[in-house]
Amino acid sequence: MKNSNLSPVGIFDSGYGGLTVLREIIKELPDYDYLYLGDNARAPYGTRSFATIYDYTLEAVKYLFSQNCPLIILACNTASARALRNIQQKDLPHLAPDNRVLGIIRPTAEVIGHYTKTKKVGIMATPGTVASESYVLEIAHQFPQVEVYQQACPLWVPLVESGETDGRGAAYFVKEKIRELTAQSEEIDTVLLGCTHYPLLLPLIEKYTPKSVRILTQGDIVAKSLADYLQRHSEMKKRLTQTGTRRFLTTGDAAEFSERGEVFFGEKVKAKHVVIA
Repeated sequence: MKNSNLSPVGIFDSGYGGLTVLREIIKELPDYDYLYLGDNARAPYGTRSFATIYDYTLEAVKYLFSQNCPLIILACNTASARALRNIQQKDLPHLAPDNRVLGIIRPTAEVIGHYTKTKKVGIMATPGTVASESYVLEIAHQFPQVEVYQQACPLWVPLVESGETDGRGAAYFVKEKIRELTAQSEEIDTVLLGCTHYPLLLPLIEKYTPKSVRILTQGDIVAKSLADYLQRHSEMKKRLTQTGTRRFLTTGDAAEFSERGEVFFGEKVKAKHVVIA
């Protein structure tokens, strides 16, 4: 499995959702090599405990390091919220001090204040991300004047994972959660979809969200942030190979990942099954 000639950017997610981020990263940085790992066998992460999410994420990071990835993007909001800080501060110094692990919450928090005029922002995310209050803390650090309203959407990921993104049930649960969010404040003018699965529900989300509200997805924001990071860190940029290779790994069923991953990625995916723990 290991290709010693490649030093790809590692992209990790609990399942398929990170493919929506990888898709945008490739648009922005098409020449680099990428290795995607989905922990589908243990997804979803959103309702798991802090300790479990940390353990699972660390196992994935160690695996991607073993596959020559010097830079890893946690393309999972729950993993970014619950595991990133500990991995960066506690584990990296002795695991691989010259490697880097980045999340997707901070890049979003760094720009979201530029989109809102009312200074009232909504976050729709998994229960784990909401409970961590990572967005509340990061946005407060970047934009103290912005007020953040959170809404947990526990059934949205299962809807997407099961392919039920346009049925009556999906419409009901999307409409219900948007109503609960907007009921918190009529002045919310910007809503962030704080889960990488949620772009697949975008048509329904747009249908039931007031037209005056701007809806943000994370993929393009994270892609531009990564491009900026590599411009500022030439030492990392030099370590990454650029042959345009994309590889896909899953802890779940490879055939199922290949079939369903295409919906998230926007083109054909050929995955390989791996065991990481």
